[in-house]
Amino acid sequence: MSKIQITVLAVIIITSSFTLQPTSSGLADLAKDEPTKEIKEDAIPYYLQEDKMSLVTISTSTGDIHLELDDVNAPITVQNFLKLAKDNYYAGTIFHRIIEGFMIQGGGLDESMTPKPTSTEPIQNEANNGLKNNRGTVAMARTMDPHSATGQFFINHKDNSFLNHTSETSEGWGYAVFGSVIDGMDVVDQIALSTTSTVGGYADAPLEPTIINSITVSE
Repeated sequence: MSKIQITVLAVIIITSSFTLQPTSSGLADLAKDEPTKEIKEDAIPYYLQEDKMSLVTISTSTGDIHLELDDVNAPITVQNFLKLAKDNYYAGTIFHRIIEGFMIQGGGLDESMTPKPTSTEPIQNEANNGLKNNRGTVAMARTMDPHSATGQFFINHKDNSFLNHTSETSEGWGYAVFGSVIDGMDVVDQIALSTTSTVGGYADAPLEPTIINSITVSE
């Protein structure tokens, strides 16, 4: 695990369940462990209260991804994400871990695969909010510690039910969904098709990274 708290998503098998831990050199290949399911093309099946949501745009070198954030069910996570976005933290970071048919993860490393610390404290895991890791949802990445998320996030490329909250234990906490893509899943799909390899000790890294130019909040 890196000395700098960078929450990079990686799947390992513990007994019969899946958990995630940060990426570092020598970890198992996620793609080998990942169950294969048909990717659903439908929009995600939950809806936010229109007067209780924040809208943000992730502007990338591949295109724009528009998100709707759930302030009601994930207030801590949304507040943290919005603060980092308004502080321009995400500018210049990339989607550094990409697994087609699983997820795309970004917000913690730059184009040279150098970690970018947030200078913020880890937040409470809100995965027990009832929101599911379905295709098109956005969730926080973290270390093996359930309450260690800081800035990194991922967008689910398919339904990933094994990432959902099942119990308030280290193995069962899951990964906190805090919003969804409302426009731009075609961009997510395109990023997911990136050719990947091991770069700088990080597995599943894109050879031609998609750069996050900015994340802007609609007022």
